[in-house]
Amino acid sequence: MTKFIVTGFVAIEVAYSNKTGAGDAGGGGWPEKVLDFLLPPKREGLLLPSATVAKDFRARARPQPSQDSLRLSDLRLGAAAIYSGRLAEAGSFRLSSVFDYNPAMRDPRLAKLAEVLVNYSVGVKRGQLVRINGPSVSEALVVEIYREVVKAGGHPMVRMGPEETSEIFFKNASEEQLAYLNPVAKFEIETIDCSIGIWADENTKALTNCDPKRMAKNSAARRPISDIFMKRASEGKLRWSGTQFPCQASAQDAEMSLAEYEDFVFGAGLLDKPDPVAAWKQVSQRQKKLADFLNGKSDYRVVAANGTDIRMSVAGKKWINCDGHENFPDGEVFTGPVIESVNGVVQFSFPAVHGGREVEDVRLKFRDGKVVEASASKGEEFLISMLDMDAGSRFLGECAIGTNYNITRYTKNTLFDEKIGGTVHFALGAGYPETGNSNQSGLHWDMVVDLRKGGYAEIDGVKVSENGRFTREEFPG
Repeated sequence: MTKFIVTGFVAIEVAYSNKTGAGDAGGGGWPEKVLDFLLPPKREGLLLPSATVAKDFRARARPQPSQDSLRLSDLRLGAAAIYSGRLAEAGSFRLSSVFDYNPAMRDPRLAKLAEVLVNYSVGVKRGQLVRINGPSVSEALVVEIYREVVKAGGHPMVRMGPEETSEIFFKNASEEQLAYLNPVAKFEIETIDCSIGIWADENTKALTNCDPKRMAKNSAARRPISDIFMKRASEGKLRWSGTQFPCQASAQDAEMSLAEYEDFVFGAGLLDKPDPVAAWKQVSQRQKKLADFLNGKSDYRVVAANGTDIRMSVAGKKWINCDGHENFPDGEVFTGPVIESVNGVVQFSFPAVHGGREVEDVRLKFRDGKVVEASASKGEEFLISMLDMDAGSRFLGECAIGTNYNITRYTKNTLFDEKIGGTVHFALGAGYPETGNSNQSGLHWDMVVDLRKGGYAEIDGVKVSENGRFTREEFPG
């Protein structure tokens, strides 16, 4: 007796071995009784897949007469089904695997995303060495990016590994291993021409129970690599971009179904437009006007209804227009403050997420550039550990204004949350040399303040954004 239980929307891989090796009387393939079992015309208690899927499955179930086995994958059943039955006189049949079927794996928008990343965001040129880095759950996007890099004439190099390795490392590594700087990883950052990173998780909370002090020690040890990355990027020697692969874990964090999250991710990246690159060039023009307005000014202040009142000097610093190159999706203008000029209090509006750890109600007080008081209602120990990582982790490396009004809700994902139109954000730790900020740290942690419920950002006493909207029509929004 063989029992099959299929739940939800899944992909099934099946294997059938023909006892005789000659197939059925029709000249090879699966005996019709096997196909009738898998795709019966009518079977009580079994909800059948669509007629199209059934027809496609039957069409592919035709090996050559010489084959004594056949494996088919991606038979999709669109509803829960339970059936028990016996396969007699039809050969040996087994269900070899059942796994979650992710529709995004075949979503044509992934190919579109890959094309934009390779040809617009990074701009891969013939002969360039391109690192493609992402977890195994993002394999579908890795493959599409690899394809585009080859088409562009680049040399793709894939770095993809199991998510579990980080947890194993942080829980079991010795002190020596935590402080180890991998020379191969250092050489890689010194050598590659382009880097395309993909963020995705099977479990966004996988590192929640790892010791934050151990994580901080390892981040500090890797700082020379991040310093080289930042320096080469600022000199134009390393072009990079990071993007999100829509996965179940991130969808769950955002309190969306996977289908909803896919639409959210691709919509935020303007991939629903006929020509996404043209759309991003239009965004770039409006953001450039904002950046041009901010450049050359000095006194930057943010006040919000939640108690935030912080000011800093940005004199001599450069505001950068982020238009779909380093981050994708994008939508912000940013700079780095004069390090010792930051004073005041920031109450962050959303939980701050870093390294899979979530910290809620973060409140920071700055005096002469340095965080002198810090508190949180959840995750305070982790917050303090990150602040104490190194000499630069209690100082700001970045201040920025979100401009992407296609992103309207908090999703527990910094890539999107910091871009929300009507918000500002600040990053503790490392600054970007191209802005003129020289703060160095193994930490770079963005945290967001929402101005949409009351507040403003001003430069030299002139309001740039008020209650979540820009004050000039030529600016984004």
